[in-house]
Amino acid sequence: MIEKPLTPADVEFVTTLHGGDPVSFVVLMQPRGSKDRLLRAIDDIALGELEQAAQEGEEPEGKEALEPAERALNHSVAALEAAGSRARGHVVQRRPLEVLRGVVEETQADEVIVLTAPHFVEEFFHRDWASRARHKVGVPVLKLFAHAVDEDQPSAGG
Repeated sequence: MIEKPLTPADVEFVTTLHGGDPVSFVVLMQPRGSKDRLLRAIDDIALGELEQAAQEGEEPEGKEALEPAERALNHSVAALEAAGSRARGHVVQRRPLEVLRGVVEETQADEVIVLTAPHFVEEFFHRDWASRARHKVGVPVLKLFAHAVDEDQPSAGG
């Protein structure tokens, strides 16, 4: 599961986690939702990113976030493939944890990687994707912090 397009550092990190073993990925990305706006703003403030907190209301959400999410997903899948991994992806609009569980069962995945920015409020209350996924998927869930997105990479609206 990802929130933003994978950076080259993210791609290198996830594709080398298991040494030289071949790996394949099913990348799930959920477009931003308005219900998360307050939590994102609080996280921005906690990280000292006041300007970003003030701009949360300007970020595309809902249907407007779908196209940027698809671009970011396509970029990420292409980057994983360019690194030599098999990859496919889906933008998930509803019930992301149920979709994730279905993907794990369908592919007989060995693990789930949640690549995310720090979310202090959600993590404190165990409402972040990784914490919630651990109770749903039946395989180990590895939570990694994503690298910053370069300016010339496609945006996922965030």
